[in-house]
Amino acid sequence: MNKNKIYIAIGILIIVVGVFAFMNRELVKDKGYALDNAEVIIKVGDLETVLGYENIKALEEVDFSAILDTSDTDPKEHTYTGVPLKKVIEECGISLNGKSKIVVRAVDGYTVALTVDEVLDEDNIYLAYGIDGKPLKSKSQGGSGPYQLIVRKDQFSQRWCKFIVEIEVI
Repeated sequence: MNKNKIYIAIGILIIVVGVFAFMNRELVKDKGYALDNAEVIIKVGDLETVLGYENIKALEEVDFSAILDTSDTDPKEHTYTGVPLKKVIEECGISLNGKSKIVVRAVDGYTVALTVDEVLDEDNIYLAYGIDGKPLKSKSQGGSGPYQLIVRKDQFSQRWCKFIVEIEVI
């Protein structure tokens, strides 16, 4: 009798996973398109703005240093090229007044939540597209781009986010 309950539970889980995969296929397709075309979707409420590489690169591009510290490697300082995240949000005509957080999402589902104060903090949070004088490589090339969130004041790089496709202001 217990084996039957286990088989039924497994069957139900398979059906649920299948239904969710079917429902999310368009969302994944859109985000994959954004990643492949170096686009970032900026959302606030129902409003969405798509920024391409040239749009982002035209915003106060800066070179900055940050220490990448992963579980696989020793800490290493790199020079990144990018723009402050607040400039990307401002480019879309979005005010951060009265907002509470910014959620950054990667194509693989990884998500980082930032406070508005962190984003407004000078020289802290960047949308990077270059490392050590070269463009960030794509995921298929073994890189972390085309865009990566760099939180400079995160000592252990735990809130950095690779393969960014969406930024939502809440």
